Amino acid sequence: MARPKVYGWAISPFVSRALLALEEAGVDYELVPMSRPDGDHRRPEHLARNPFGQVPVLEDGDLTLFESRAIARHVFRKHKPELLGAGSLEQSAMVDVWLEVEAHQLHPAAGGVVVECVFAPLLGRARNQAAIDENLGKLKKVLEVYEARLSQSRYLAGDFLSVADLSHFTIMHYFMGTEYAAVVEALPHVRAWWEELAARPAARKVAEFMPLGAGLAKKDE
Repeated sequence: MARPKVYGWAISPFVSRALLALEEAGVDYELVPMSRPDGDHRRPEHLARNPFGQVPVLEDGDLTLFESRAIARHVFRKHKPELLGAGSLEQSAMVDVWLEVEAHQLHPAAGGVVVECVFAPLLGRARNQAAIDENLGKLKKVLEVYEARLSQSRYLAGDFLSVADLSHFTIMHYFMGTEYAAVVEALPHVRAWWEELAARPAARKVAEFMPLGAGLAKKDE
């Protein structure tokens, strides 16, 4: 059977989320590099894979998927269901809750800071400090909830690692490379949780595709 293919540029936190799932599951895959500046995502062949013209896209046999969290769930459902909380209905429900929290609470706030601190210079514009300050305020409130949760259990969904934890890695990798990382470091349970995530072999492997600073621009050329 052919190896699964992931289409996109690996510096994207969305593409790297899909890669992290495949790495965690031990799946042999192929990354098909694309160029955002060249408009590869708007070409007809890619729009046939994802009509919204976004990345990543996963081709797994006859199945074509887009949306990074859906890709991650598919990979784990197929190869490592314990990361979906397969032990019980209660566990899987808690995984779903915290994956939604990541998508709708943490990612928008952390992503708002990352866009301005990491990606704005690559787009040739100055930072919007007002946007940074607004999103940083939101993120601090979200992380207070995380601190309370992680003081009660080792991971977000309970005392077991899940996709709900792993899904945070890619945007937080970039956030922790900014000068605002202290907001995480000030929360002992969140800091310990993050350090454990970042130390995982799959995370370290994917982080190689996600350089910070000047190297970021080179990767996207």
